[in-house]
Amino acid sequence: MRKELLPVGYVTSMNEILGDASYDFWDSYDSPRTHGLRLNRLKAVHDADNLKNLIRQFHLTAVPWCDSGYYYDDNERPGKHPYHAAGLYYIQEPSAMSAVELLDPQPGETILDLAAAPGGKTSHIASKMMGQGLLVSNEIHPERARILAENVERMGIKNTVVTSAAPDQLSRRFVACFDRIMLDAPCSGEGMFRKDAAAIAEWSHDHVELCASRQWDIVQEAYHMLKPGGTLAYSTCTFNKAENEEMVGRILKQYPDMELREMKRLWPHLERGEGHFVAVLTKSAAGVVSQNMESLSTNSKLPAKSRQSGNQPPAQSALDAFLDWAKQDIPGFELSGGRPILFGEELYWLPVSEGWDWNDQQLKGLKMPRAGLHLAHLKKNRIEPAHALAMSLKRDQAARSWDLASDSADVAAYLRGEVLSIPSEYRGWTLVTTDGLPIGWGKSSGGQLKNHLPKGLRNPK
Repeated sequence: MRKELLPVGYVTSMNEILGDASYDFWDSYDSPRTHGLRLNRLKAVHDADNLKNLIRQFHLTAVPWCDSGYYYDDNERPGKHPYHAAGLYYIQEPSAMSAVELLDPQPGETILDLAAAPGGKTSHIASKMMGQGLLVSNEIHPERARILAENVERMGIKNTVVTSAAPDQLSRRFVACFDRIMLDAPCSGEGMFRKDAAAIAEWSHDHVELCASRQWDIVQEAYHMLKPGGTLAYSTCTFNKAENEEMVGRILKQYPDMELREMKRLWPHLERGEGHFVAVLTKSAAGVVSQNMESLSTNSKLPAKSRQSGNQPPAQSALDAFLDWAKQDIPGFELSGGRPILFGEELYWLPVSEGWDWNDQQLKGLKMPRAGLHLAHLKKNRIEPAHALAMSLKRDQAARSWDLASDSADVAAYLRGEVLSIPSEYRGWTLVTTDGLPIGWGKSSGGQLKNHLPKGLRNPK
């Protein structure tokens, strides 16, 4: 890409920021964009052989700032491999992997990903939490929230609730609730210019100022949701100072109890990546909790028969029926901390973290495209296990599983939604796997495996 094709105002501002280094920066626009994938530790840690095969097949090389991150070449297509459908990895721009590494989430914590779609940072956080604690992943736009929920499901994440709310709606519900907050702020996207012509067309000084104004609004809500002693990671994929260093300076000026712990830029002319900015700040242990916001006690528990509506069975009765089914069909499955919750005929397991639980005020009116782990659809006189449940399992947890080689015609047929042949002794719900990794359910009968992969996830025929 020639520098002459970029907005004049952008070129001028970058020359001012970089000085003599701007020559190398502009030269980087003539280099190919970088591609990366990040391994899902929730699955990769159990499948060392698959990991070795993956590295060899796609000629992967390590991303230096992320121990689960790898580069792949432009001619590779890991998104079309069955391992992608199995959630073994998430395709992510390498520079963007730096943000969660610096946030450093820990198992057992209560964490918020405030602007989470499409799910790269959420899945990275979840892989570091190892299924312990609670992750709330929020996306205000409904369609993007749906995509976020699908990616959470594909990655087999159990302890994540996907919400779709404005930041101020969340901050009224979750005052000083989170140990860590990831804010990958909506930005002017200057780091996207090598791969996104639309980002170039949208750029202007006014757009940068508008983004900075929106970011400040979101930052203020994030501050109120952060616990005293908590950590905030603020990141963007843009280069200007208004959305980066100046935003950090504004945070420190407005909130004296916030301290800058680390600030890092990744530049495309210095690192192999498109570029990213990350600042990590901590709130002092004696941090202020806003008195102007509605305080919601986390000690107010949900009633045992929460989310009961009309003639639907209460959540606990539905859970009992599910557990009876699970004893026979997935005997190795166990539920961690949480509670059942019903949405119509859909049964979810709403996760909690140590010392923190949901209350009625937090849940009332809160849009949740994914209220934790989707366990089952409640059909008349029967349980139909959810796809999300399959993706969260290990192969040995299922009473019946049918493994398909990742390079076989059968796995391609399954991912297209086709019926497969199976030995006649298989009867009932069967976990379908590829090289040991779950990809969905099938129901076996009479030598056939009826395909239960959701229609929206099937590959075109």
